[in-house]
Amino acid sequence: MAVFCCAALGATGGAHGGEAPAHTWANPVDVDYRYNFEQMNEGTSYRTGADPAVVRYGDAYYLFMTLADGYWRSTDLLHWAFIKPDRWPFDSEVAPATLVADGKLFLMQSATEPRPLLVSTDPARGHWSFWTRLLPPVPGAVSSATEWAIKPGQLPPGPWDPGLFQDDDGKVYLYWGSSNVYPLYGAQLDMKFGDAAEGEGKRLAFASQPQPLLALTPAEHGWQRFGQDHTDNRTTPFLEGAWMNRHANRYYLQYAAPGTEYNAYGTGVAIGDSPLGPFHDAPYNPIGEKPGGFVTGVGHGSTFEDAYGNVWNTGTSWIGANWTFERRIGLYPAGFHADGQMWVDTRFGDFPHRMPDHALKDGEDTFTGWMLLSYRKKATASSSLPAHPASAVTDENPRSFWVAASNAPGQTLTLDLGGERTVRAVQVNFADYQSGRYGDAPDIVTQFTLEGSRDGAQWAQLADLSHETRDRPNAYIELEQPARLRYVRYVHGHVGAHTLAIADLRVFGNADGPRPAPPTLVSATRLGDTRDAEIAWTPVPGAVGYNVRWGLAADRLHATYQRFADQPTHLVLHSLNKGVNYVVAVEAFDEHGVSTLSAVRPLPANAKAQP
Repeated sequence: MAVFCCAALGATGGAHGGEAPAHTWANPVDVDYRYNFEQMNEGTSYRTGADPAVVRYGDAYYLFMTLADGYWRSTDLLHWAFIKPDRWPFDSEVAPATLVADGKLFLMQSATEPRPLLVSTDPARGHWSFWTRLLPPVPGAVSSATEWAIKPGQLPPGPWDPGLFQDDDGKVYLYWGSSNVYPLYGAQLDMKFGDAAEGEGKRLAFASQPQPLLALTPAEHGWQRFGQDHTDNRTTPFLEGAWMNRHANRYYLQYAAPGTEYNAYGTGVAIGDSPLGPFHDAPYNPIGEKPGGFVTGVGHGSTFEDAYGNVWNTGTSWIGANWTFERRIGLYPAGFHADGQMWVDTRFGDFPHRMPDHALKDGEDTFTGWMLLSYRKKATASSSLPAHPASAVTDENPRSFWVAASNAPGQTLTLDLGGERTVRAVQVNFADYQSGRYGDAPDIVTQFTLEGSRDGAQWAQLADLSHETRDRPNAYIELEQPARLRYVRYVHGHVGAHTLAIADLRVFGNADGPRPAPPTLVSATRLGDTRDAEIAWTPVPGAVGYNVRWGLAADRLHATYQRFADQPTHLVLHSLNKGVNYVVAVEAFDEHGVSTLSAVRPLPANAKAQP
């Protein structure tokens, strides 16, 4: 390899080492998702992360998720360090709940029978103790042995998918439920702090009887229908993932539907005037949905404030290459309008975003404007298995992937961007093709280097992760300086899997030239089933893709369906709610930037909008 000054690429240096001073991130969140034993008996090996619960405790953020055997800590929401706790009675927690109360951090796992509630005042060092070794049984719930013999008035085993919340008056509430039969439940807990907490068995009890709070009604709410793009009307959807926030004296009970194994897994919210309701479903649901793009699905997560008061929402994203429940997590800006409407912004939700170091102003966007430069670009590799060619790494599909003929250092994967571009960031998304790993091991680390070239002959180093000490299944690297180049090359060092497989090598930055013209929105038609609408627009020459955006008003187009330009320029939306008036618009994007919006068209509740 010819080595020369990075200034020849139009940059003053690359991002060196595993922890460059990044200021941006791109979903999926770049953490060392753990190999687990869930499908070991079936011979299926994969890394996964789901059901994220993020909480701010002290000067740091803590991230808990399903099947992790520990948790992550960050001080900036960008760099996450895995913590293996010293006391961990869980057989790998599932869908955990967190609570900060009385100066302590509490952690509860999903359970179908009484299990521990843990507490820590030093989670940074992994020190935990028991608040109570066994939670009190849920009043009225049957045991797990009789789960399917539930009589009227009885509750299913639980609490599964729990959520914990402390109100301003100090009272603590528990929410739970994960079922396509039963509703979400809630109850007040008698949680004793200070001098009243005189021992494990006396610290916690139910202070009220559990009561049903929320059920799905997919016949009225299109986004609650099961299946890919909400097209399965035969399967009963799942309701799960309760999370509670209070804002301006209203209570926002968030929930996930219709199923984690599809692109349309979303987050809804029901609003009440007290912690146990009654709740009414928000007409603008889902507040979080991302059915298109590389990362799809945002359901079952958490909503929290950062150190500056900015609101964030986490969610579960679908991979599903090795097994149905292979997943990742995403982080998205969120917030509340002055009238109380809650929103989650998933527009360009898998492109780079800036992490703010201040309180965001109303309407301030975190999107960097760095565009996808790698879509459908030519890719070549040093070796490939016949069924997994290099071309798979530019299709924006995590379920297709390149597999090298051997997992040996020096294997290369090269992208030709088709011309010189200004490159700002690269994301390497590994796949678990016959990975053969279960649990943790010292050799499960990710090591590689990135190189760039203007002519394909002379190469300079862009990033060096050859001495990385952690696993990076979705390694995101922001270059310290923008690099002017045409070619990007991945040079393999090591992965813990038995094979080297990469789902997508995604490159972000900008091409020279003006941003695209806006598309013309040809028609927006509410269909006979008013949960559905068909949107059609004119193609824009040179566009990489389009965002179909809809919402309750022109200044509240919070829902986005991302489409690529090699897909049809019409879309049938299945996410609408009966009786709700919407508006819709479309924007185009390419390697230069994003167009202005098309004209906004109405999608009235009870009549078809005419072209």
